[in-house]
Amino acid sequence: MAKSGSLPVYQQVAELLIRDIAAGRLMDGERLPPEREMASGLGIAVGTLRQALKSLAEKGLLDRVQGSGNYIRAKSDPASVYAMFRLERVEGGGLPTAEVLSVDRLAKSPDLPAFGTSAEGHRIRRLRFLSGQVAAVEEIWLDGDIVPQIGADDLSESLYLFYRHRLGLWIARAEDRIGLGPCPDWAPARFTHRPGAPLPLITRISWSQEGQSAEASFTWYDPDTVRYVARLK
Repeated sequence: MAKSGSLPVYQQVAELLIRDIAAGRLMDGERLPPEREMASGLGIAVGTLRQALKSLAEKGLLDRVQGSGNYIRAKSDPASVYAMFRLERVEGGGLPTAEVLSVDRLAKSPDLPAFGTSAEGHRIRRLRFLSGQVAAVEEIWLDGDIVPQIGADDLSESLYLFYRHRLGLWIARAEDRIGLGPCPDWAPARFTHRPGAPLPLITRISWSQEGQSAEASFTWYDPDTVRYVARLK
């Protein structure tokens, strides 16, 4: 059973396929394996797979031909709740999931880039996974004027989906800067990198649909298992 806050299994499968389409691992016109074979390979029920395929068809990413099979219809920019998540496994792809470590409303740290209108922000710390493999730790700051309070139980694995559905906030644009930074001392032991060890660091500023800077975040990722990928369409 999916844990609280996680996406339904069929949506997780759909998102995994969408990421494979965006990465070019599933090509336009490619025929997917038979549904029973595909479901078995993914370790899910056929009915769950069919829900995922129906979701892709509704997004215009799949042709379901009776008696023939399911065929990919690749788009240059397929809609995904993880469209702005740029980390992939070294071997490619991977379904992003997250575990919330802490959520606190605090005065904004002086180390933060300028964003938002409040002197306070919601600091969200998470451990990130790709298809169950530990990939990164991240610290997200959401401007305090957007919502008075956030609890860990409020959050879904896709933070931007939570923003849209619960806060009416669409992240329409983001700017990433890639550098190096010391592994934070709050990173759990499962991340395997010792505090202070130099790691690739993504610093992001995100803007809302109204053009207001709403969020700043830091993501330290494991270069041995994942990579940052930005595709130009």
